Order: sequence, then C-alpha cells, then structure tokens
Amino acid sequence: MKKFLGEFKDFISRGNVMDMAVGIIIGGAFTSIVNSLVNDIINPLLGMIGGTDLTGYVLVLNDEATLNYGSFITAIINFLIMAFIVFLLIKTINSMSKALSRKKKEEAPAAPTTKVCPFCKSEINIEATRCPHCTSELKE
Repeated sequence: MKKFLGEFKDFISRGNVMDMAVGIIIGGAFTSIVNSLVNDIINPLLGMIGGTDLTGYVLVLNDEATLNYGSFITAIINFLIMAFIVFLLIKTINSMSKALSRKKKEEAPAAPTTKVCPFCKSEINIEATRCPHCTSELKE
C-alpha cells in the first residue's frame, strides 16, 4: 500500500500533471468565451441569413417533446471554433519549440577536429595515429 501511495504521489507531483490541471481550468474558462462568441456574435450573423437565431430552430415531435437542432448546430460551431483555436495554439507552440531547439544546436560547441601531440605539442588531426611533425606514434 505504501508503494502504491508513493507512486501516486510521484505521479501527482510531476510537472505535466499540474500543467494538465491548469490547462483544464483555463479551458473551462475559455469555453465561456467561445460560447459567448458563438451565441452573441456568430449566431446573430448566421441568423441574418436564415432570418432567425440558430437556437430557435426546433422540430416539435409532439406536445411535450422537441428536437432542438438549432442548439446542436450551435454546439458544433462551438466545437469547431475551439478545435481551430487549439490547433493554432499547438502549431504556435511547436514552431516556437523548433526555433528554440535550433538556437540551442547553434549554441552548442562543435566537436573538436584537432588534438595536441603529447610529445611535440603540435596541433594535429584528431584521427591521426602518428604525429606528422615529430613522427611519434600516438595511442588512442
């Protein structure tokens, strides 16, 4: 049981779990912004084309039951807007991480191409097995 609780503690204390929790909270708050965008701006603009607001489109099945397909269309629009915004965020994050990794590669020192002969202290090719200046045999 202690091992299980220890593993759970390690899992929870990892940074990516906390990042995910923050993302979910911000995503929930962002949903209300997207809902407002769809309900207050996009639906009225689309309603001008159809003559009414999308949420007003209903199909009456009987006296008590209605099929609210306008609300369903609104939910689809909400989803598409959210998916597009998440796509743009991920694309931006990926391009930024690629740029940072390129910058780190440029900053990394290049592998040495020469070495110093231990006998005559001349600079020679790193792959040399014999010094061209003093002809000493070099050990790998």
